[in-house]
Amino acid sequence: MSKVKKTERIYTPIESIADFATKIASFGDRTAYRYFDRQHNLLSITYKNLSAKFLQQAAGLRAAGLAGKRIAVIGETSVEWVVSYVSTIAAGGVAVPLDRELAVDEIEGFLEFAEVDAIIYSHTFNEKFKHLEQEHPTVKVLIPLAPEKGAELSERILPYSELMEMGEEELKRGYEYPQLLDPDRMIEMLFTSGTTGSSKCVMISEKNVVSVVNSACESVNFSADDSIVSVLPIHHTYELAIMLAALNYGMNIAINDSLKRVLKNFATFKPTGLVLVPLFVSTMNKKIWEEAKKGKKDKLLKGLTKVSRVMRGVNVDLRATLFKQVTAAFGGNLKKIVCGGAALNPELTATFAEFGIDIYEGYGITECAPLIAVSPYYAPKRGSVGPAVPCCQVRIASEHENDLGYAEGEIQVQGDNVMLGYYKKPEETAKVFTEDGWFCTGDVGYMDDDGYIFITGRKKNVIVLENGKNVFPEEIEEYLGKIDTIAECVVLGRKAEDSDEVTLTALVYPQMDKFERNEEHEKIEETVRAQVNKMNHKLVSYKHIRDVEFRYEPFEKTTSKKIKRHLVK
Repeated sequence: MSKVKKTERIYTPIESIADFATKIASFGDRTAYRYFDRQHNLLSITYKNLSAKFLQQAAGLRAAGLAGKRIAVIGETSVEWVVSYVSTIAAGGVAVPLDRELAVDEIEGFLEFAEVDAIIYSHTFNEKFKHLEQEHPTVKVLIPLAPEKGAELSERILPYSELMEMGEEELKRGYEYPQLLDPDRMIEMLFTSGTTGSSKCVMISEKNVVSVVNSACESVNFSADDSIVSVLPIHHTYELAIMLAALNYGMNIAINDSLKRVLKNFATFKPTGLVLVPLFVSTMNKKIWEEAKKGKKDKLLKGLTKVSRVMRGVNVDLRATLFKQVTAAFGGNLKKIVCGGAALNPELTATFAEFGIDIYEGYGITECAPLIAVSPYYAPKRGSVGPAVPCCQVRIASEHENDLGYAEGEIQVQGDNVMLGYYKKPEETAKVFTEDGWFCTGDVGYMDDDGYIFITGRKKNVIVLENGKNVFPEEIEEYLGKIDTIAECVVLGRKAEDSDEVTLTALVYPQMDKFERNEEHEKIEETVRAQVNKMNHKLVSYKHIRDVEFRYEPFEKTTSKKIKRHLVK
């Protein structure tokens, strides 16, 4: 990791979403977004014009009788998506971001459960929402961003362009954002991804969002001079929070229009930073080494990393020269990655640091809007997600002392980022708060003497062995993930029918491209088992994998690419 000095964060804290929508106009003609239209023409919008669009759409919502209402937003990342989200809240309403990969009947169910009044959607939903046009218990207005040309529109449909025209007229009548003085008012309803099998609707307040945006600006090493490419789905609260923080910094944000074109888009937009999940970082790493191997330069690359490490030890940094070809794949200017959403293999942090790209790991949960901690750019610790961000406090509900002598247990949070509760589920809400008001994350970890948080697993996933030892499968999965013949894996505790003996078992989906095309399964399994046995030597005996089971299709995943563990048998 590069030695980076702690510097003053240059940004203006926001007081509300309306304040945010107004103040970004101060960045004037700086480019806020670069993006492609549907014909793949490259377009852009300035901060001044973006701020004006926020106000115009808020005025349009007022004119359409939708100010203060619950409005869902669904579709690909776009300027209109962001404008719809911000303007809904600034106009006094509640934004309901929805996952565009959900089935239509599930979307309709969420709309009914959240009692949504209107929905704004991209062109990909024009056909899918035909049934929604006819009837729905709560949705009264449908706002397509781009309705089909020449299509006959029902009276329930209000095209986005007409909404904006109504806003223009309302502005002439003197529209201003309403003065909303209650920071605890609900402004957002977020559906969790449902990795446990059932989604909950999280109620987020204005104070939650504002505190997270300010804390992100205070904690992350970005500035107005940086440019990023938005890659993750915008409905994810992690992507959305960082997006708002980036706008608050005055950064240049490019929107990736397709995962198939992501490397081409990196070459076009030349980002200095990225906001990613571990799966994406891992894919980038594999791509680097695959390309090196194709060009028979993998041994050279390994050699150069050793040379670089030695030279940096004597304060000579040659990474920009030695790894120019590597960084060119990401546009040539990439210096930093903020990574969150799941556990990151610490070795990836070290690998990318050798290429001159620093990775700062963060930690959050939807119920905390979502930011809880982030690794400090000026003092990172390997394997840690850093200390709590300024808007909250973290404590460990000690369950035992770990091998390092630290109290280990559930991670609990208190602060301005903690949700109001689960919508229509008071019993579920009560379950996740302690008697003294701390939110229980369900994650298990420990804090060192400097307050740095280390996550060891999920409470619900813990495997209790017959000797009373607790094993967190995520820790062992991290080791298994380093084995190049394993693509995906889940660690389970198999219990014998006639005893309490628990066998630690790895369920593995092999990395098939590491084998000959017609390799027999028996040979593949023999190879993987040998590598797992070798891995066991790195772990204490009670954490050894005793059995390996195989599957030859990927695990089912959530839309945020997490394995649905509850479906794994």
